[in-house]
Amino acid sequence: MQWDWQAVTWGAVALLLFAAEALAPGAFMLWLGIAAAAVFVMVLAMPGLSVLVQITAFVILSFVSIQVYRTWFRGRGHERQSDRPDLNRRGQQLVGWVGPLERAIVDGRGRVKIGDAFYDVAGPDMPVGTVVRVVFIDGMTLRVEPAHG
Repeated sequence: MQWDWQAVTWGAVALLLFAAEALAPGAFMLWLGIAAAAVFVMVLAMPGLSVLVQITAFVILSFVSIQVYRTWFRGRGHERQSDRPDLNRRGQQLVGWVGPLERAIVDGRGRVKIGDAFYDVAGPDMPVGTVVRVVFIDGMTLRVEPAHG
């Protein structure tokens, strides 16, 4: 039996890309591996294809497979709504928090303690102990207003 080294090469490339996907999952290498596997089958089915045609086919199939992933598979994942949309957005979880000022707001700046963490706040000048409500997050600063009622 005569080995078709071009087919073996494409098979090895496909396996390496699949292995890379398994080691660092992210669904990107998988699609390149599928393209390499398709070129592998193409080379087996049509021996004598030039290397230029093989590489061109790989590039085109890679582009097409990644576009299929982006539009078909990845797009569907964005339709699901989380039951905890602010899970990894700590600042957004603080909007609505009500509590006393730890340090008075002077010249628009003060501080509150939430849990075991201190946060810089911005708002109208108020004395220590005034109960405030977080209304907005501006970078690392919590915007507050007096909590009435």
